[in-house]
Amino acid sequence: MTGKKMKVISSFLTVAMGCLVILILWMLWEFVPEAHIRWGLAGACAGLIALTIVWRASVKRQVDEFADTICEILDGLIAGEPENWPQVYEDTLMARVQGKLLQFYDITDESRKQSMRDKKTIQELVSDISHQVKTPVANIRMFAGILKEHELPEEQRKQFLDTMEGQIGKLDFLMQSLIKMSRLETGTFVLHPEQVPLKQTLARAVSQIWAQAEKKNIEMETVCDETTTACHDSKWTAEAIGNILDNAVKYTPKGGRIRLEVRPWQIYTRIEIADTGIGIEPEHYHDIFKRFYRAEEAAGEEGVGLGLYLAQEIIRQEKGYITVRSQKGEGTVFSVFLLSS
Repeated sequence: MTGKKMKVISSFLTVAMGCLVILILWMLWEFVPEAHIRWGLAGACAGLIALTIVWRASVKRQVDEFADTICEILDGLIAGEPENWPQVYEDTLMARVQGKLLQFYDITDESRKQSMRDKKTIQELVSDISHQVKTPVANIRMFAGILKEHELPEEQRKQFLDTMEGQIGKLDFLMQSLIKMSRLETGTFVLHPEQVPLKQTLARAVSQIWAQAEKKNIEMETVCDETTTACHDSKWTAEAIGNILDNAVKYTPKGGRIRLEVRPWQIYTRIEIADTGIGIEPEHYHDIFKRFYRAEEAAGEEGVGLGLYLAQEIIRQEKGYITVRSQKGEGTVFSVFLLSS
């Protein structure tokens, strides 16, 4: 309701009250013959009118105080200083309103902070992607320029084309990894865990890295009972374990060994992936699961640093988790825990 309408209604009520007073006085003098009764009733009416005026003034004062307090609270909201609010700890309307405003402030403040975190994450992601894409794009551009401007022997030309194909493959792998990461983080792709045998999942994971392991003469061993099951999405869990195995193959020297062993527990089923690789320093246990993280000693190996990050996200969405323990120079053990049922 607008202020103009409020003024019109207030004026109307004032005029109506005045007319009612005049009507009561006329009725008293017209129909009540005794003077003392007339004056008594007139006094009673005057008292009621006076009480009404006082009550109305009191209500207006309370409304004004309520509005002032609300304005102070809103000023604190705008300034981001809720601790400066006039605190009310009684079971009153003001206390209830204050509680709702505080709840609203907490929700909006958390949304603002989340927005800032998301913005920072996007900035970091764009920076990381730019860094990862820069090298293969520069290499492709350089080799394309050489092939375009120079006549090269067929063997050297084939070598340059193979190198370009490798760089294109690296870009494709990066893009595919980013798509998977985006689908997992935004929830556009939902995993469908079900109670299925782990043997098939492990076989699918091992098949992803078998060729690379053979090239380095790495011994692969899998220990898993045919009847052992766990609650998981076979396709995506195979990819998560495959990413861990891929890391193991990359950082295990030639002639090394990788062992997968499944151990059923009461609540979780543990999949242990042990290698005889270069190992990880304890202070980097958490870093290896970050996006695009690569240790200095891993700089010579191919990769973009998304494998373990994706593995952790996949297992986490299945309500499982991954742990790691390692001895520098002796090897690493990753343990994947999936719900047993």
